[in-house]
Formats: sequence, C-alpha cells, structure tokens
Amino acid sequence: MKILMLNYEFPPLGGGASPVSFEIAKGYTKLGHDVGVVTMGFKGLPEKEIKDGIEIYRVKCLRSKKEICHPWEQLTYLISAKMFLRKHMKNNKYDICHCHFIIPTGVLALWLKKKFGLKYIVTSHGSDVLGYNKRFKKLYPFLVKPWKKIIKNANIITTPSKYLQDEIKKITTQGKFIVIPNGIDKNKFKPLKKQKRILVVARLFENKGVQDILDALKGINLKEKAWKVDIVGDGPYRKVLENKVEVNGLGKVVKFHGWIDNNSKEMKELYGKASIFVSASWFENMSIVLLEAIASGCKIIASNVGGNPEVVPKKNLFEVKNIKELKKKIEDVMRGGFVRVKLNEKFNWDNVVKEYIREVEG
Repeated sequence: MKILMLNYEFPPLGGGASPVSFEIAKGYTKLGHDVGVVTMGFKGLPEKEIKDGIEIYRVKCLRSKKEICHPWEQLTYLISAKMFLRKHMKNNKYDICHCHFIIPTGVLALWLKKKFGLKYIVTSHGSDVLGYNKRFKKLYPFLVKPWKKIIKNANIITTPSKYLQDEIKKITTQGKFIVIPNGIDKNKFKPLKKQKRILVVARLFENKGVQDILDALKGINLKEKAWKVDIVGDGPYRKVLENKVEVNGLGKVVKFHGWIDNNSKEMKELYGKASIFVSASWFENMSIVLLEAIASGCKIIASNVGGNPEVVPKKNLFEVKNIKELKKKIEDVMRGGFVRVKLNEKFNWDNVVKEYIREVEG
C-alpha cells in the first residue's frame, strides 16, 4: 500500500506524538508499505529526505521552537501543507491517509477526502480532544463543528487509551473508535547499573506537575542521602521551576538538562541509570516517557490520571496535586519499596503496528 501520513509534529520536532508517528511510519515500511510524511519545516532541516525508508516532506512554516507549536504556527502548517498537497497529489497516488491529531491535522485529511477521494484514519493524542488541555480552552468552542465532522468522516478514530476514547465519546459518538496503545522499542531503552537518581522527563508546562515533584522533594534531605534529580525537557515554565528549586533548597541535587534527543546515548543513560521515575502530570493520555522508564527498569511513581492506570498498578499511583501522598511514595521507593513494573507485550511496537495495519487495510 501507499500510505500518506500527516502530522505537524515529526522528529526532531514535538513531544510524545512525534516519536509515535515516526515509529508507526517506520513500522509500515518494515512491512513493505510505502510511506510519505508531510510535516512542518524548521530551520536547518531538509525540505525532503528519506529516513528508514520513509519519504519525509517538510513544508515551510512559522515555528520558533522544536518542543512547542502554538496554534498560529499550526495554522501556517495547514496553509503550506494544503498548497503542497494540491500539487503533490497530482503525481502521487495513495491508498489511505493516516492523520495524527483530529485538530489541526484532521482538517487536511477531510479536505483530501473531499478533493481526491482519499479515505483516512485519525490517531488522537490528547490535546486535540475538546476540553482536554486548558492551554487551548479559548479555541475549543470554535472548533466543535469541524472537529465532529472530521471524526464522522474518518474510517476510524484510534486513541492510545480507553480514557481518551471515553473523553471523545462524551462529545460525539458519530464515528468508529478503537484503542491502539502507544508502543516502545524494548531494545532502545534498557536497564543499566542503577544509581541513586530520580528522573523526570516532561515538557516544562505547568500542567506537567514538575513543581509538585519539587515540592514533594522539599525536606527529604536528598543531599545527605546522596540522591540526585535529573529533569529533562524544556518549555515556558522552566524559569518558574528553576526558582522553585532554589526556594526549596534543592539547588545542589537538581539538574535541568534541557532538551535532549530521545535517540541519544545521554538520554538512554539517564533512563538506564535512574532508580526512580516520577510523572506528576495533571492530565495524561498515554505517556511514552512512562513506557520508556518502565523499559529502562525504573521504579515508577505516576499521577492517577488519564491512561496512567492502564499502564502501571494502582499502588504506583498518587492522586494528582497531592504533594503529601507523592512525598510518601518517593520516600517509600527510596527505602527500597515498590517492585519494578513489567512491560506488557501489547506495548511492543511490532504488535502495535500490526494493529494499525489491520485497520488501514480494512
């Protein structure tokens, strides 16, 4: 088959949905399918390249940072991608379009169906579900009608968690829905010799709850216990978090690493050497970093939100924003409590891609 993939977030740009779309595209090519990806351009990146058998087309857009894409920047992608596809589709025929995000990218998928008769499936990732992310609360009311139309006209809507599917169905049931989890390459992240290190990997937004982790760590006396804390990621909330580190007296034990390439040796070592991984997100769909931490043999502590309960046992969860409970969980793990979570085979990328192929071919 020839598969057209649309996503404004594609490596090295973006957060969790970016590597997900790359792994799915790579999985398609491994099974013998041809994949063309139309994504955002960014300074220093080639307009066209072939990577792991995937043809990647990057259209000119306004985007200031790798780790975040504002709504007005997403709009420039829609405009440029539409102009590109209008010409591209004349000489390139596809069997199906795999679109990532209902909004904004689904706008293109719906247009392609009307213009060229190309059927499409959509993978939802969280922020594209109305009401999911407060960062977009002013936009959501204006998107209801096109959002529902995109869902209704899709061959299928996939979500990485049942939680997210249920959130969509609260608004509309006029569509075909299926849960296909995000995956992990078990050979990419592996346990190394564990050290007294606590790892946090997140985009640095308020809703990621990193400040809650820093408040929970206050008073534990990490320095005396010889523990270190690594925070990987960047974003607009970084300055607030850096100030909180100083206020909480954690300056000598906490290190901000900034943005690190997920495929780098440094990232694999941070995961592999960390004994504890903490995720305190206020809302979460299906966290890729959680899967990576599990594969790396970290002991997991995560907020009891979204798809997290579908990945880790209840005893590893704490109620969101409950600093006292989070602190107790961290102290328990530091004393040797908690067993490591085993990675379910359903999260293996090979199995995940096979599920997608069944839907694409169907």
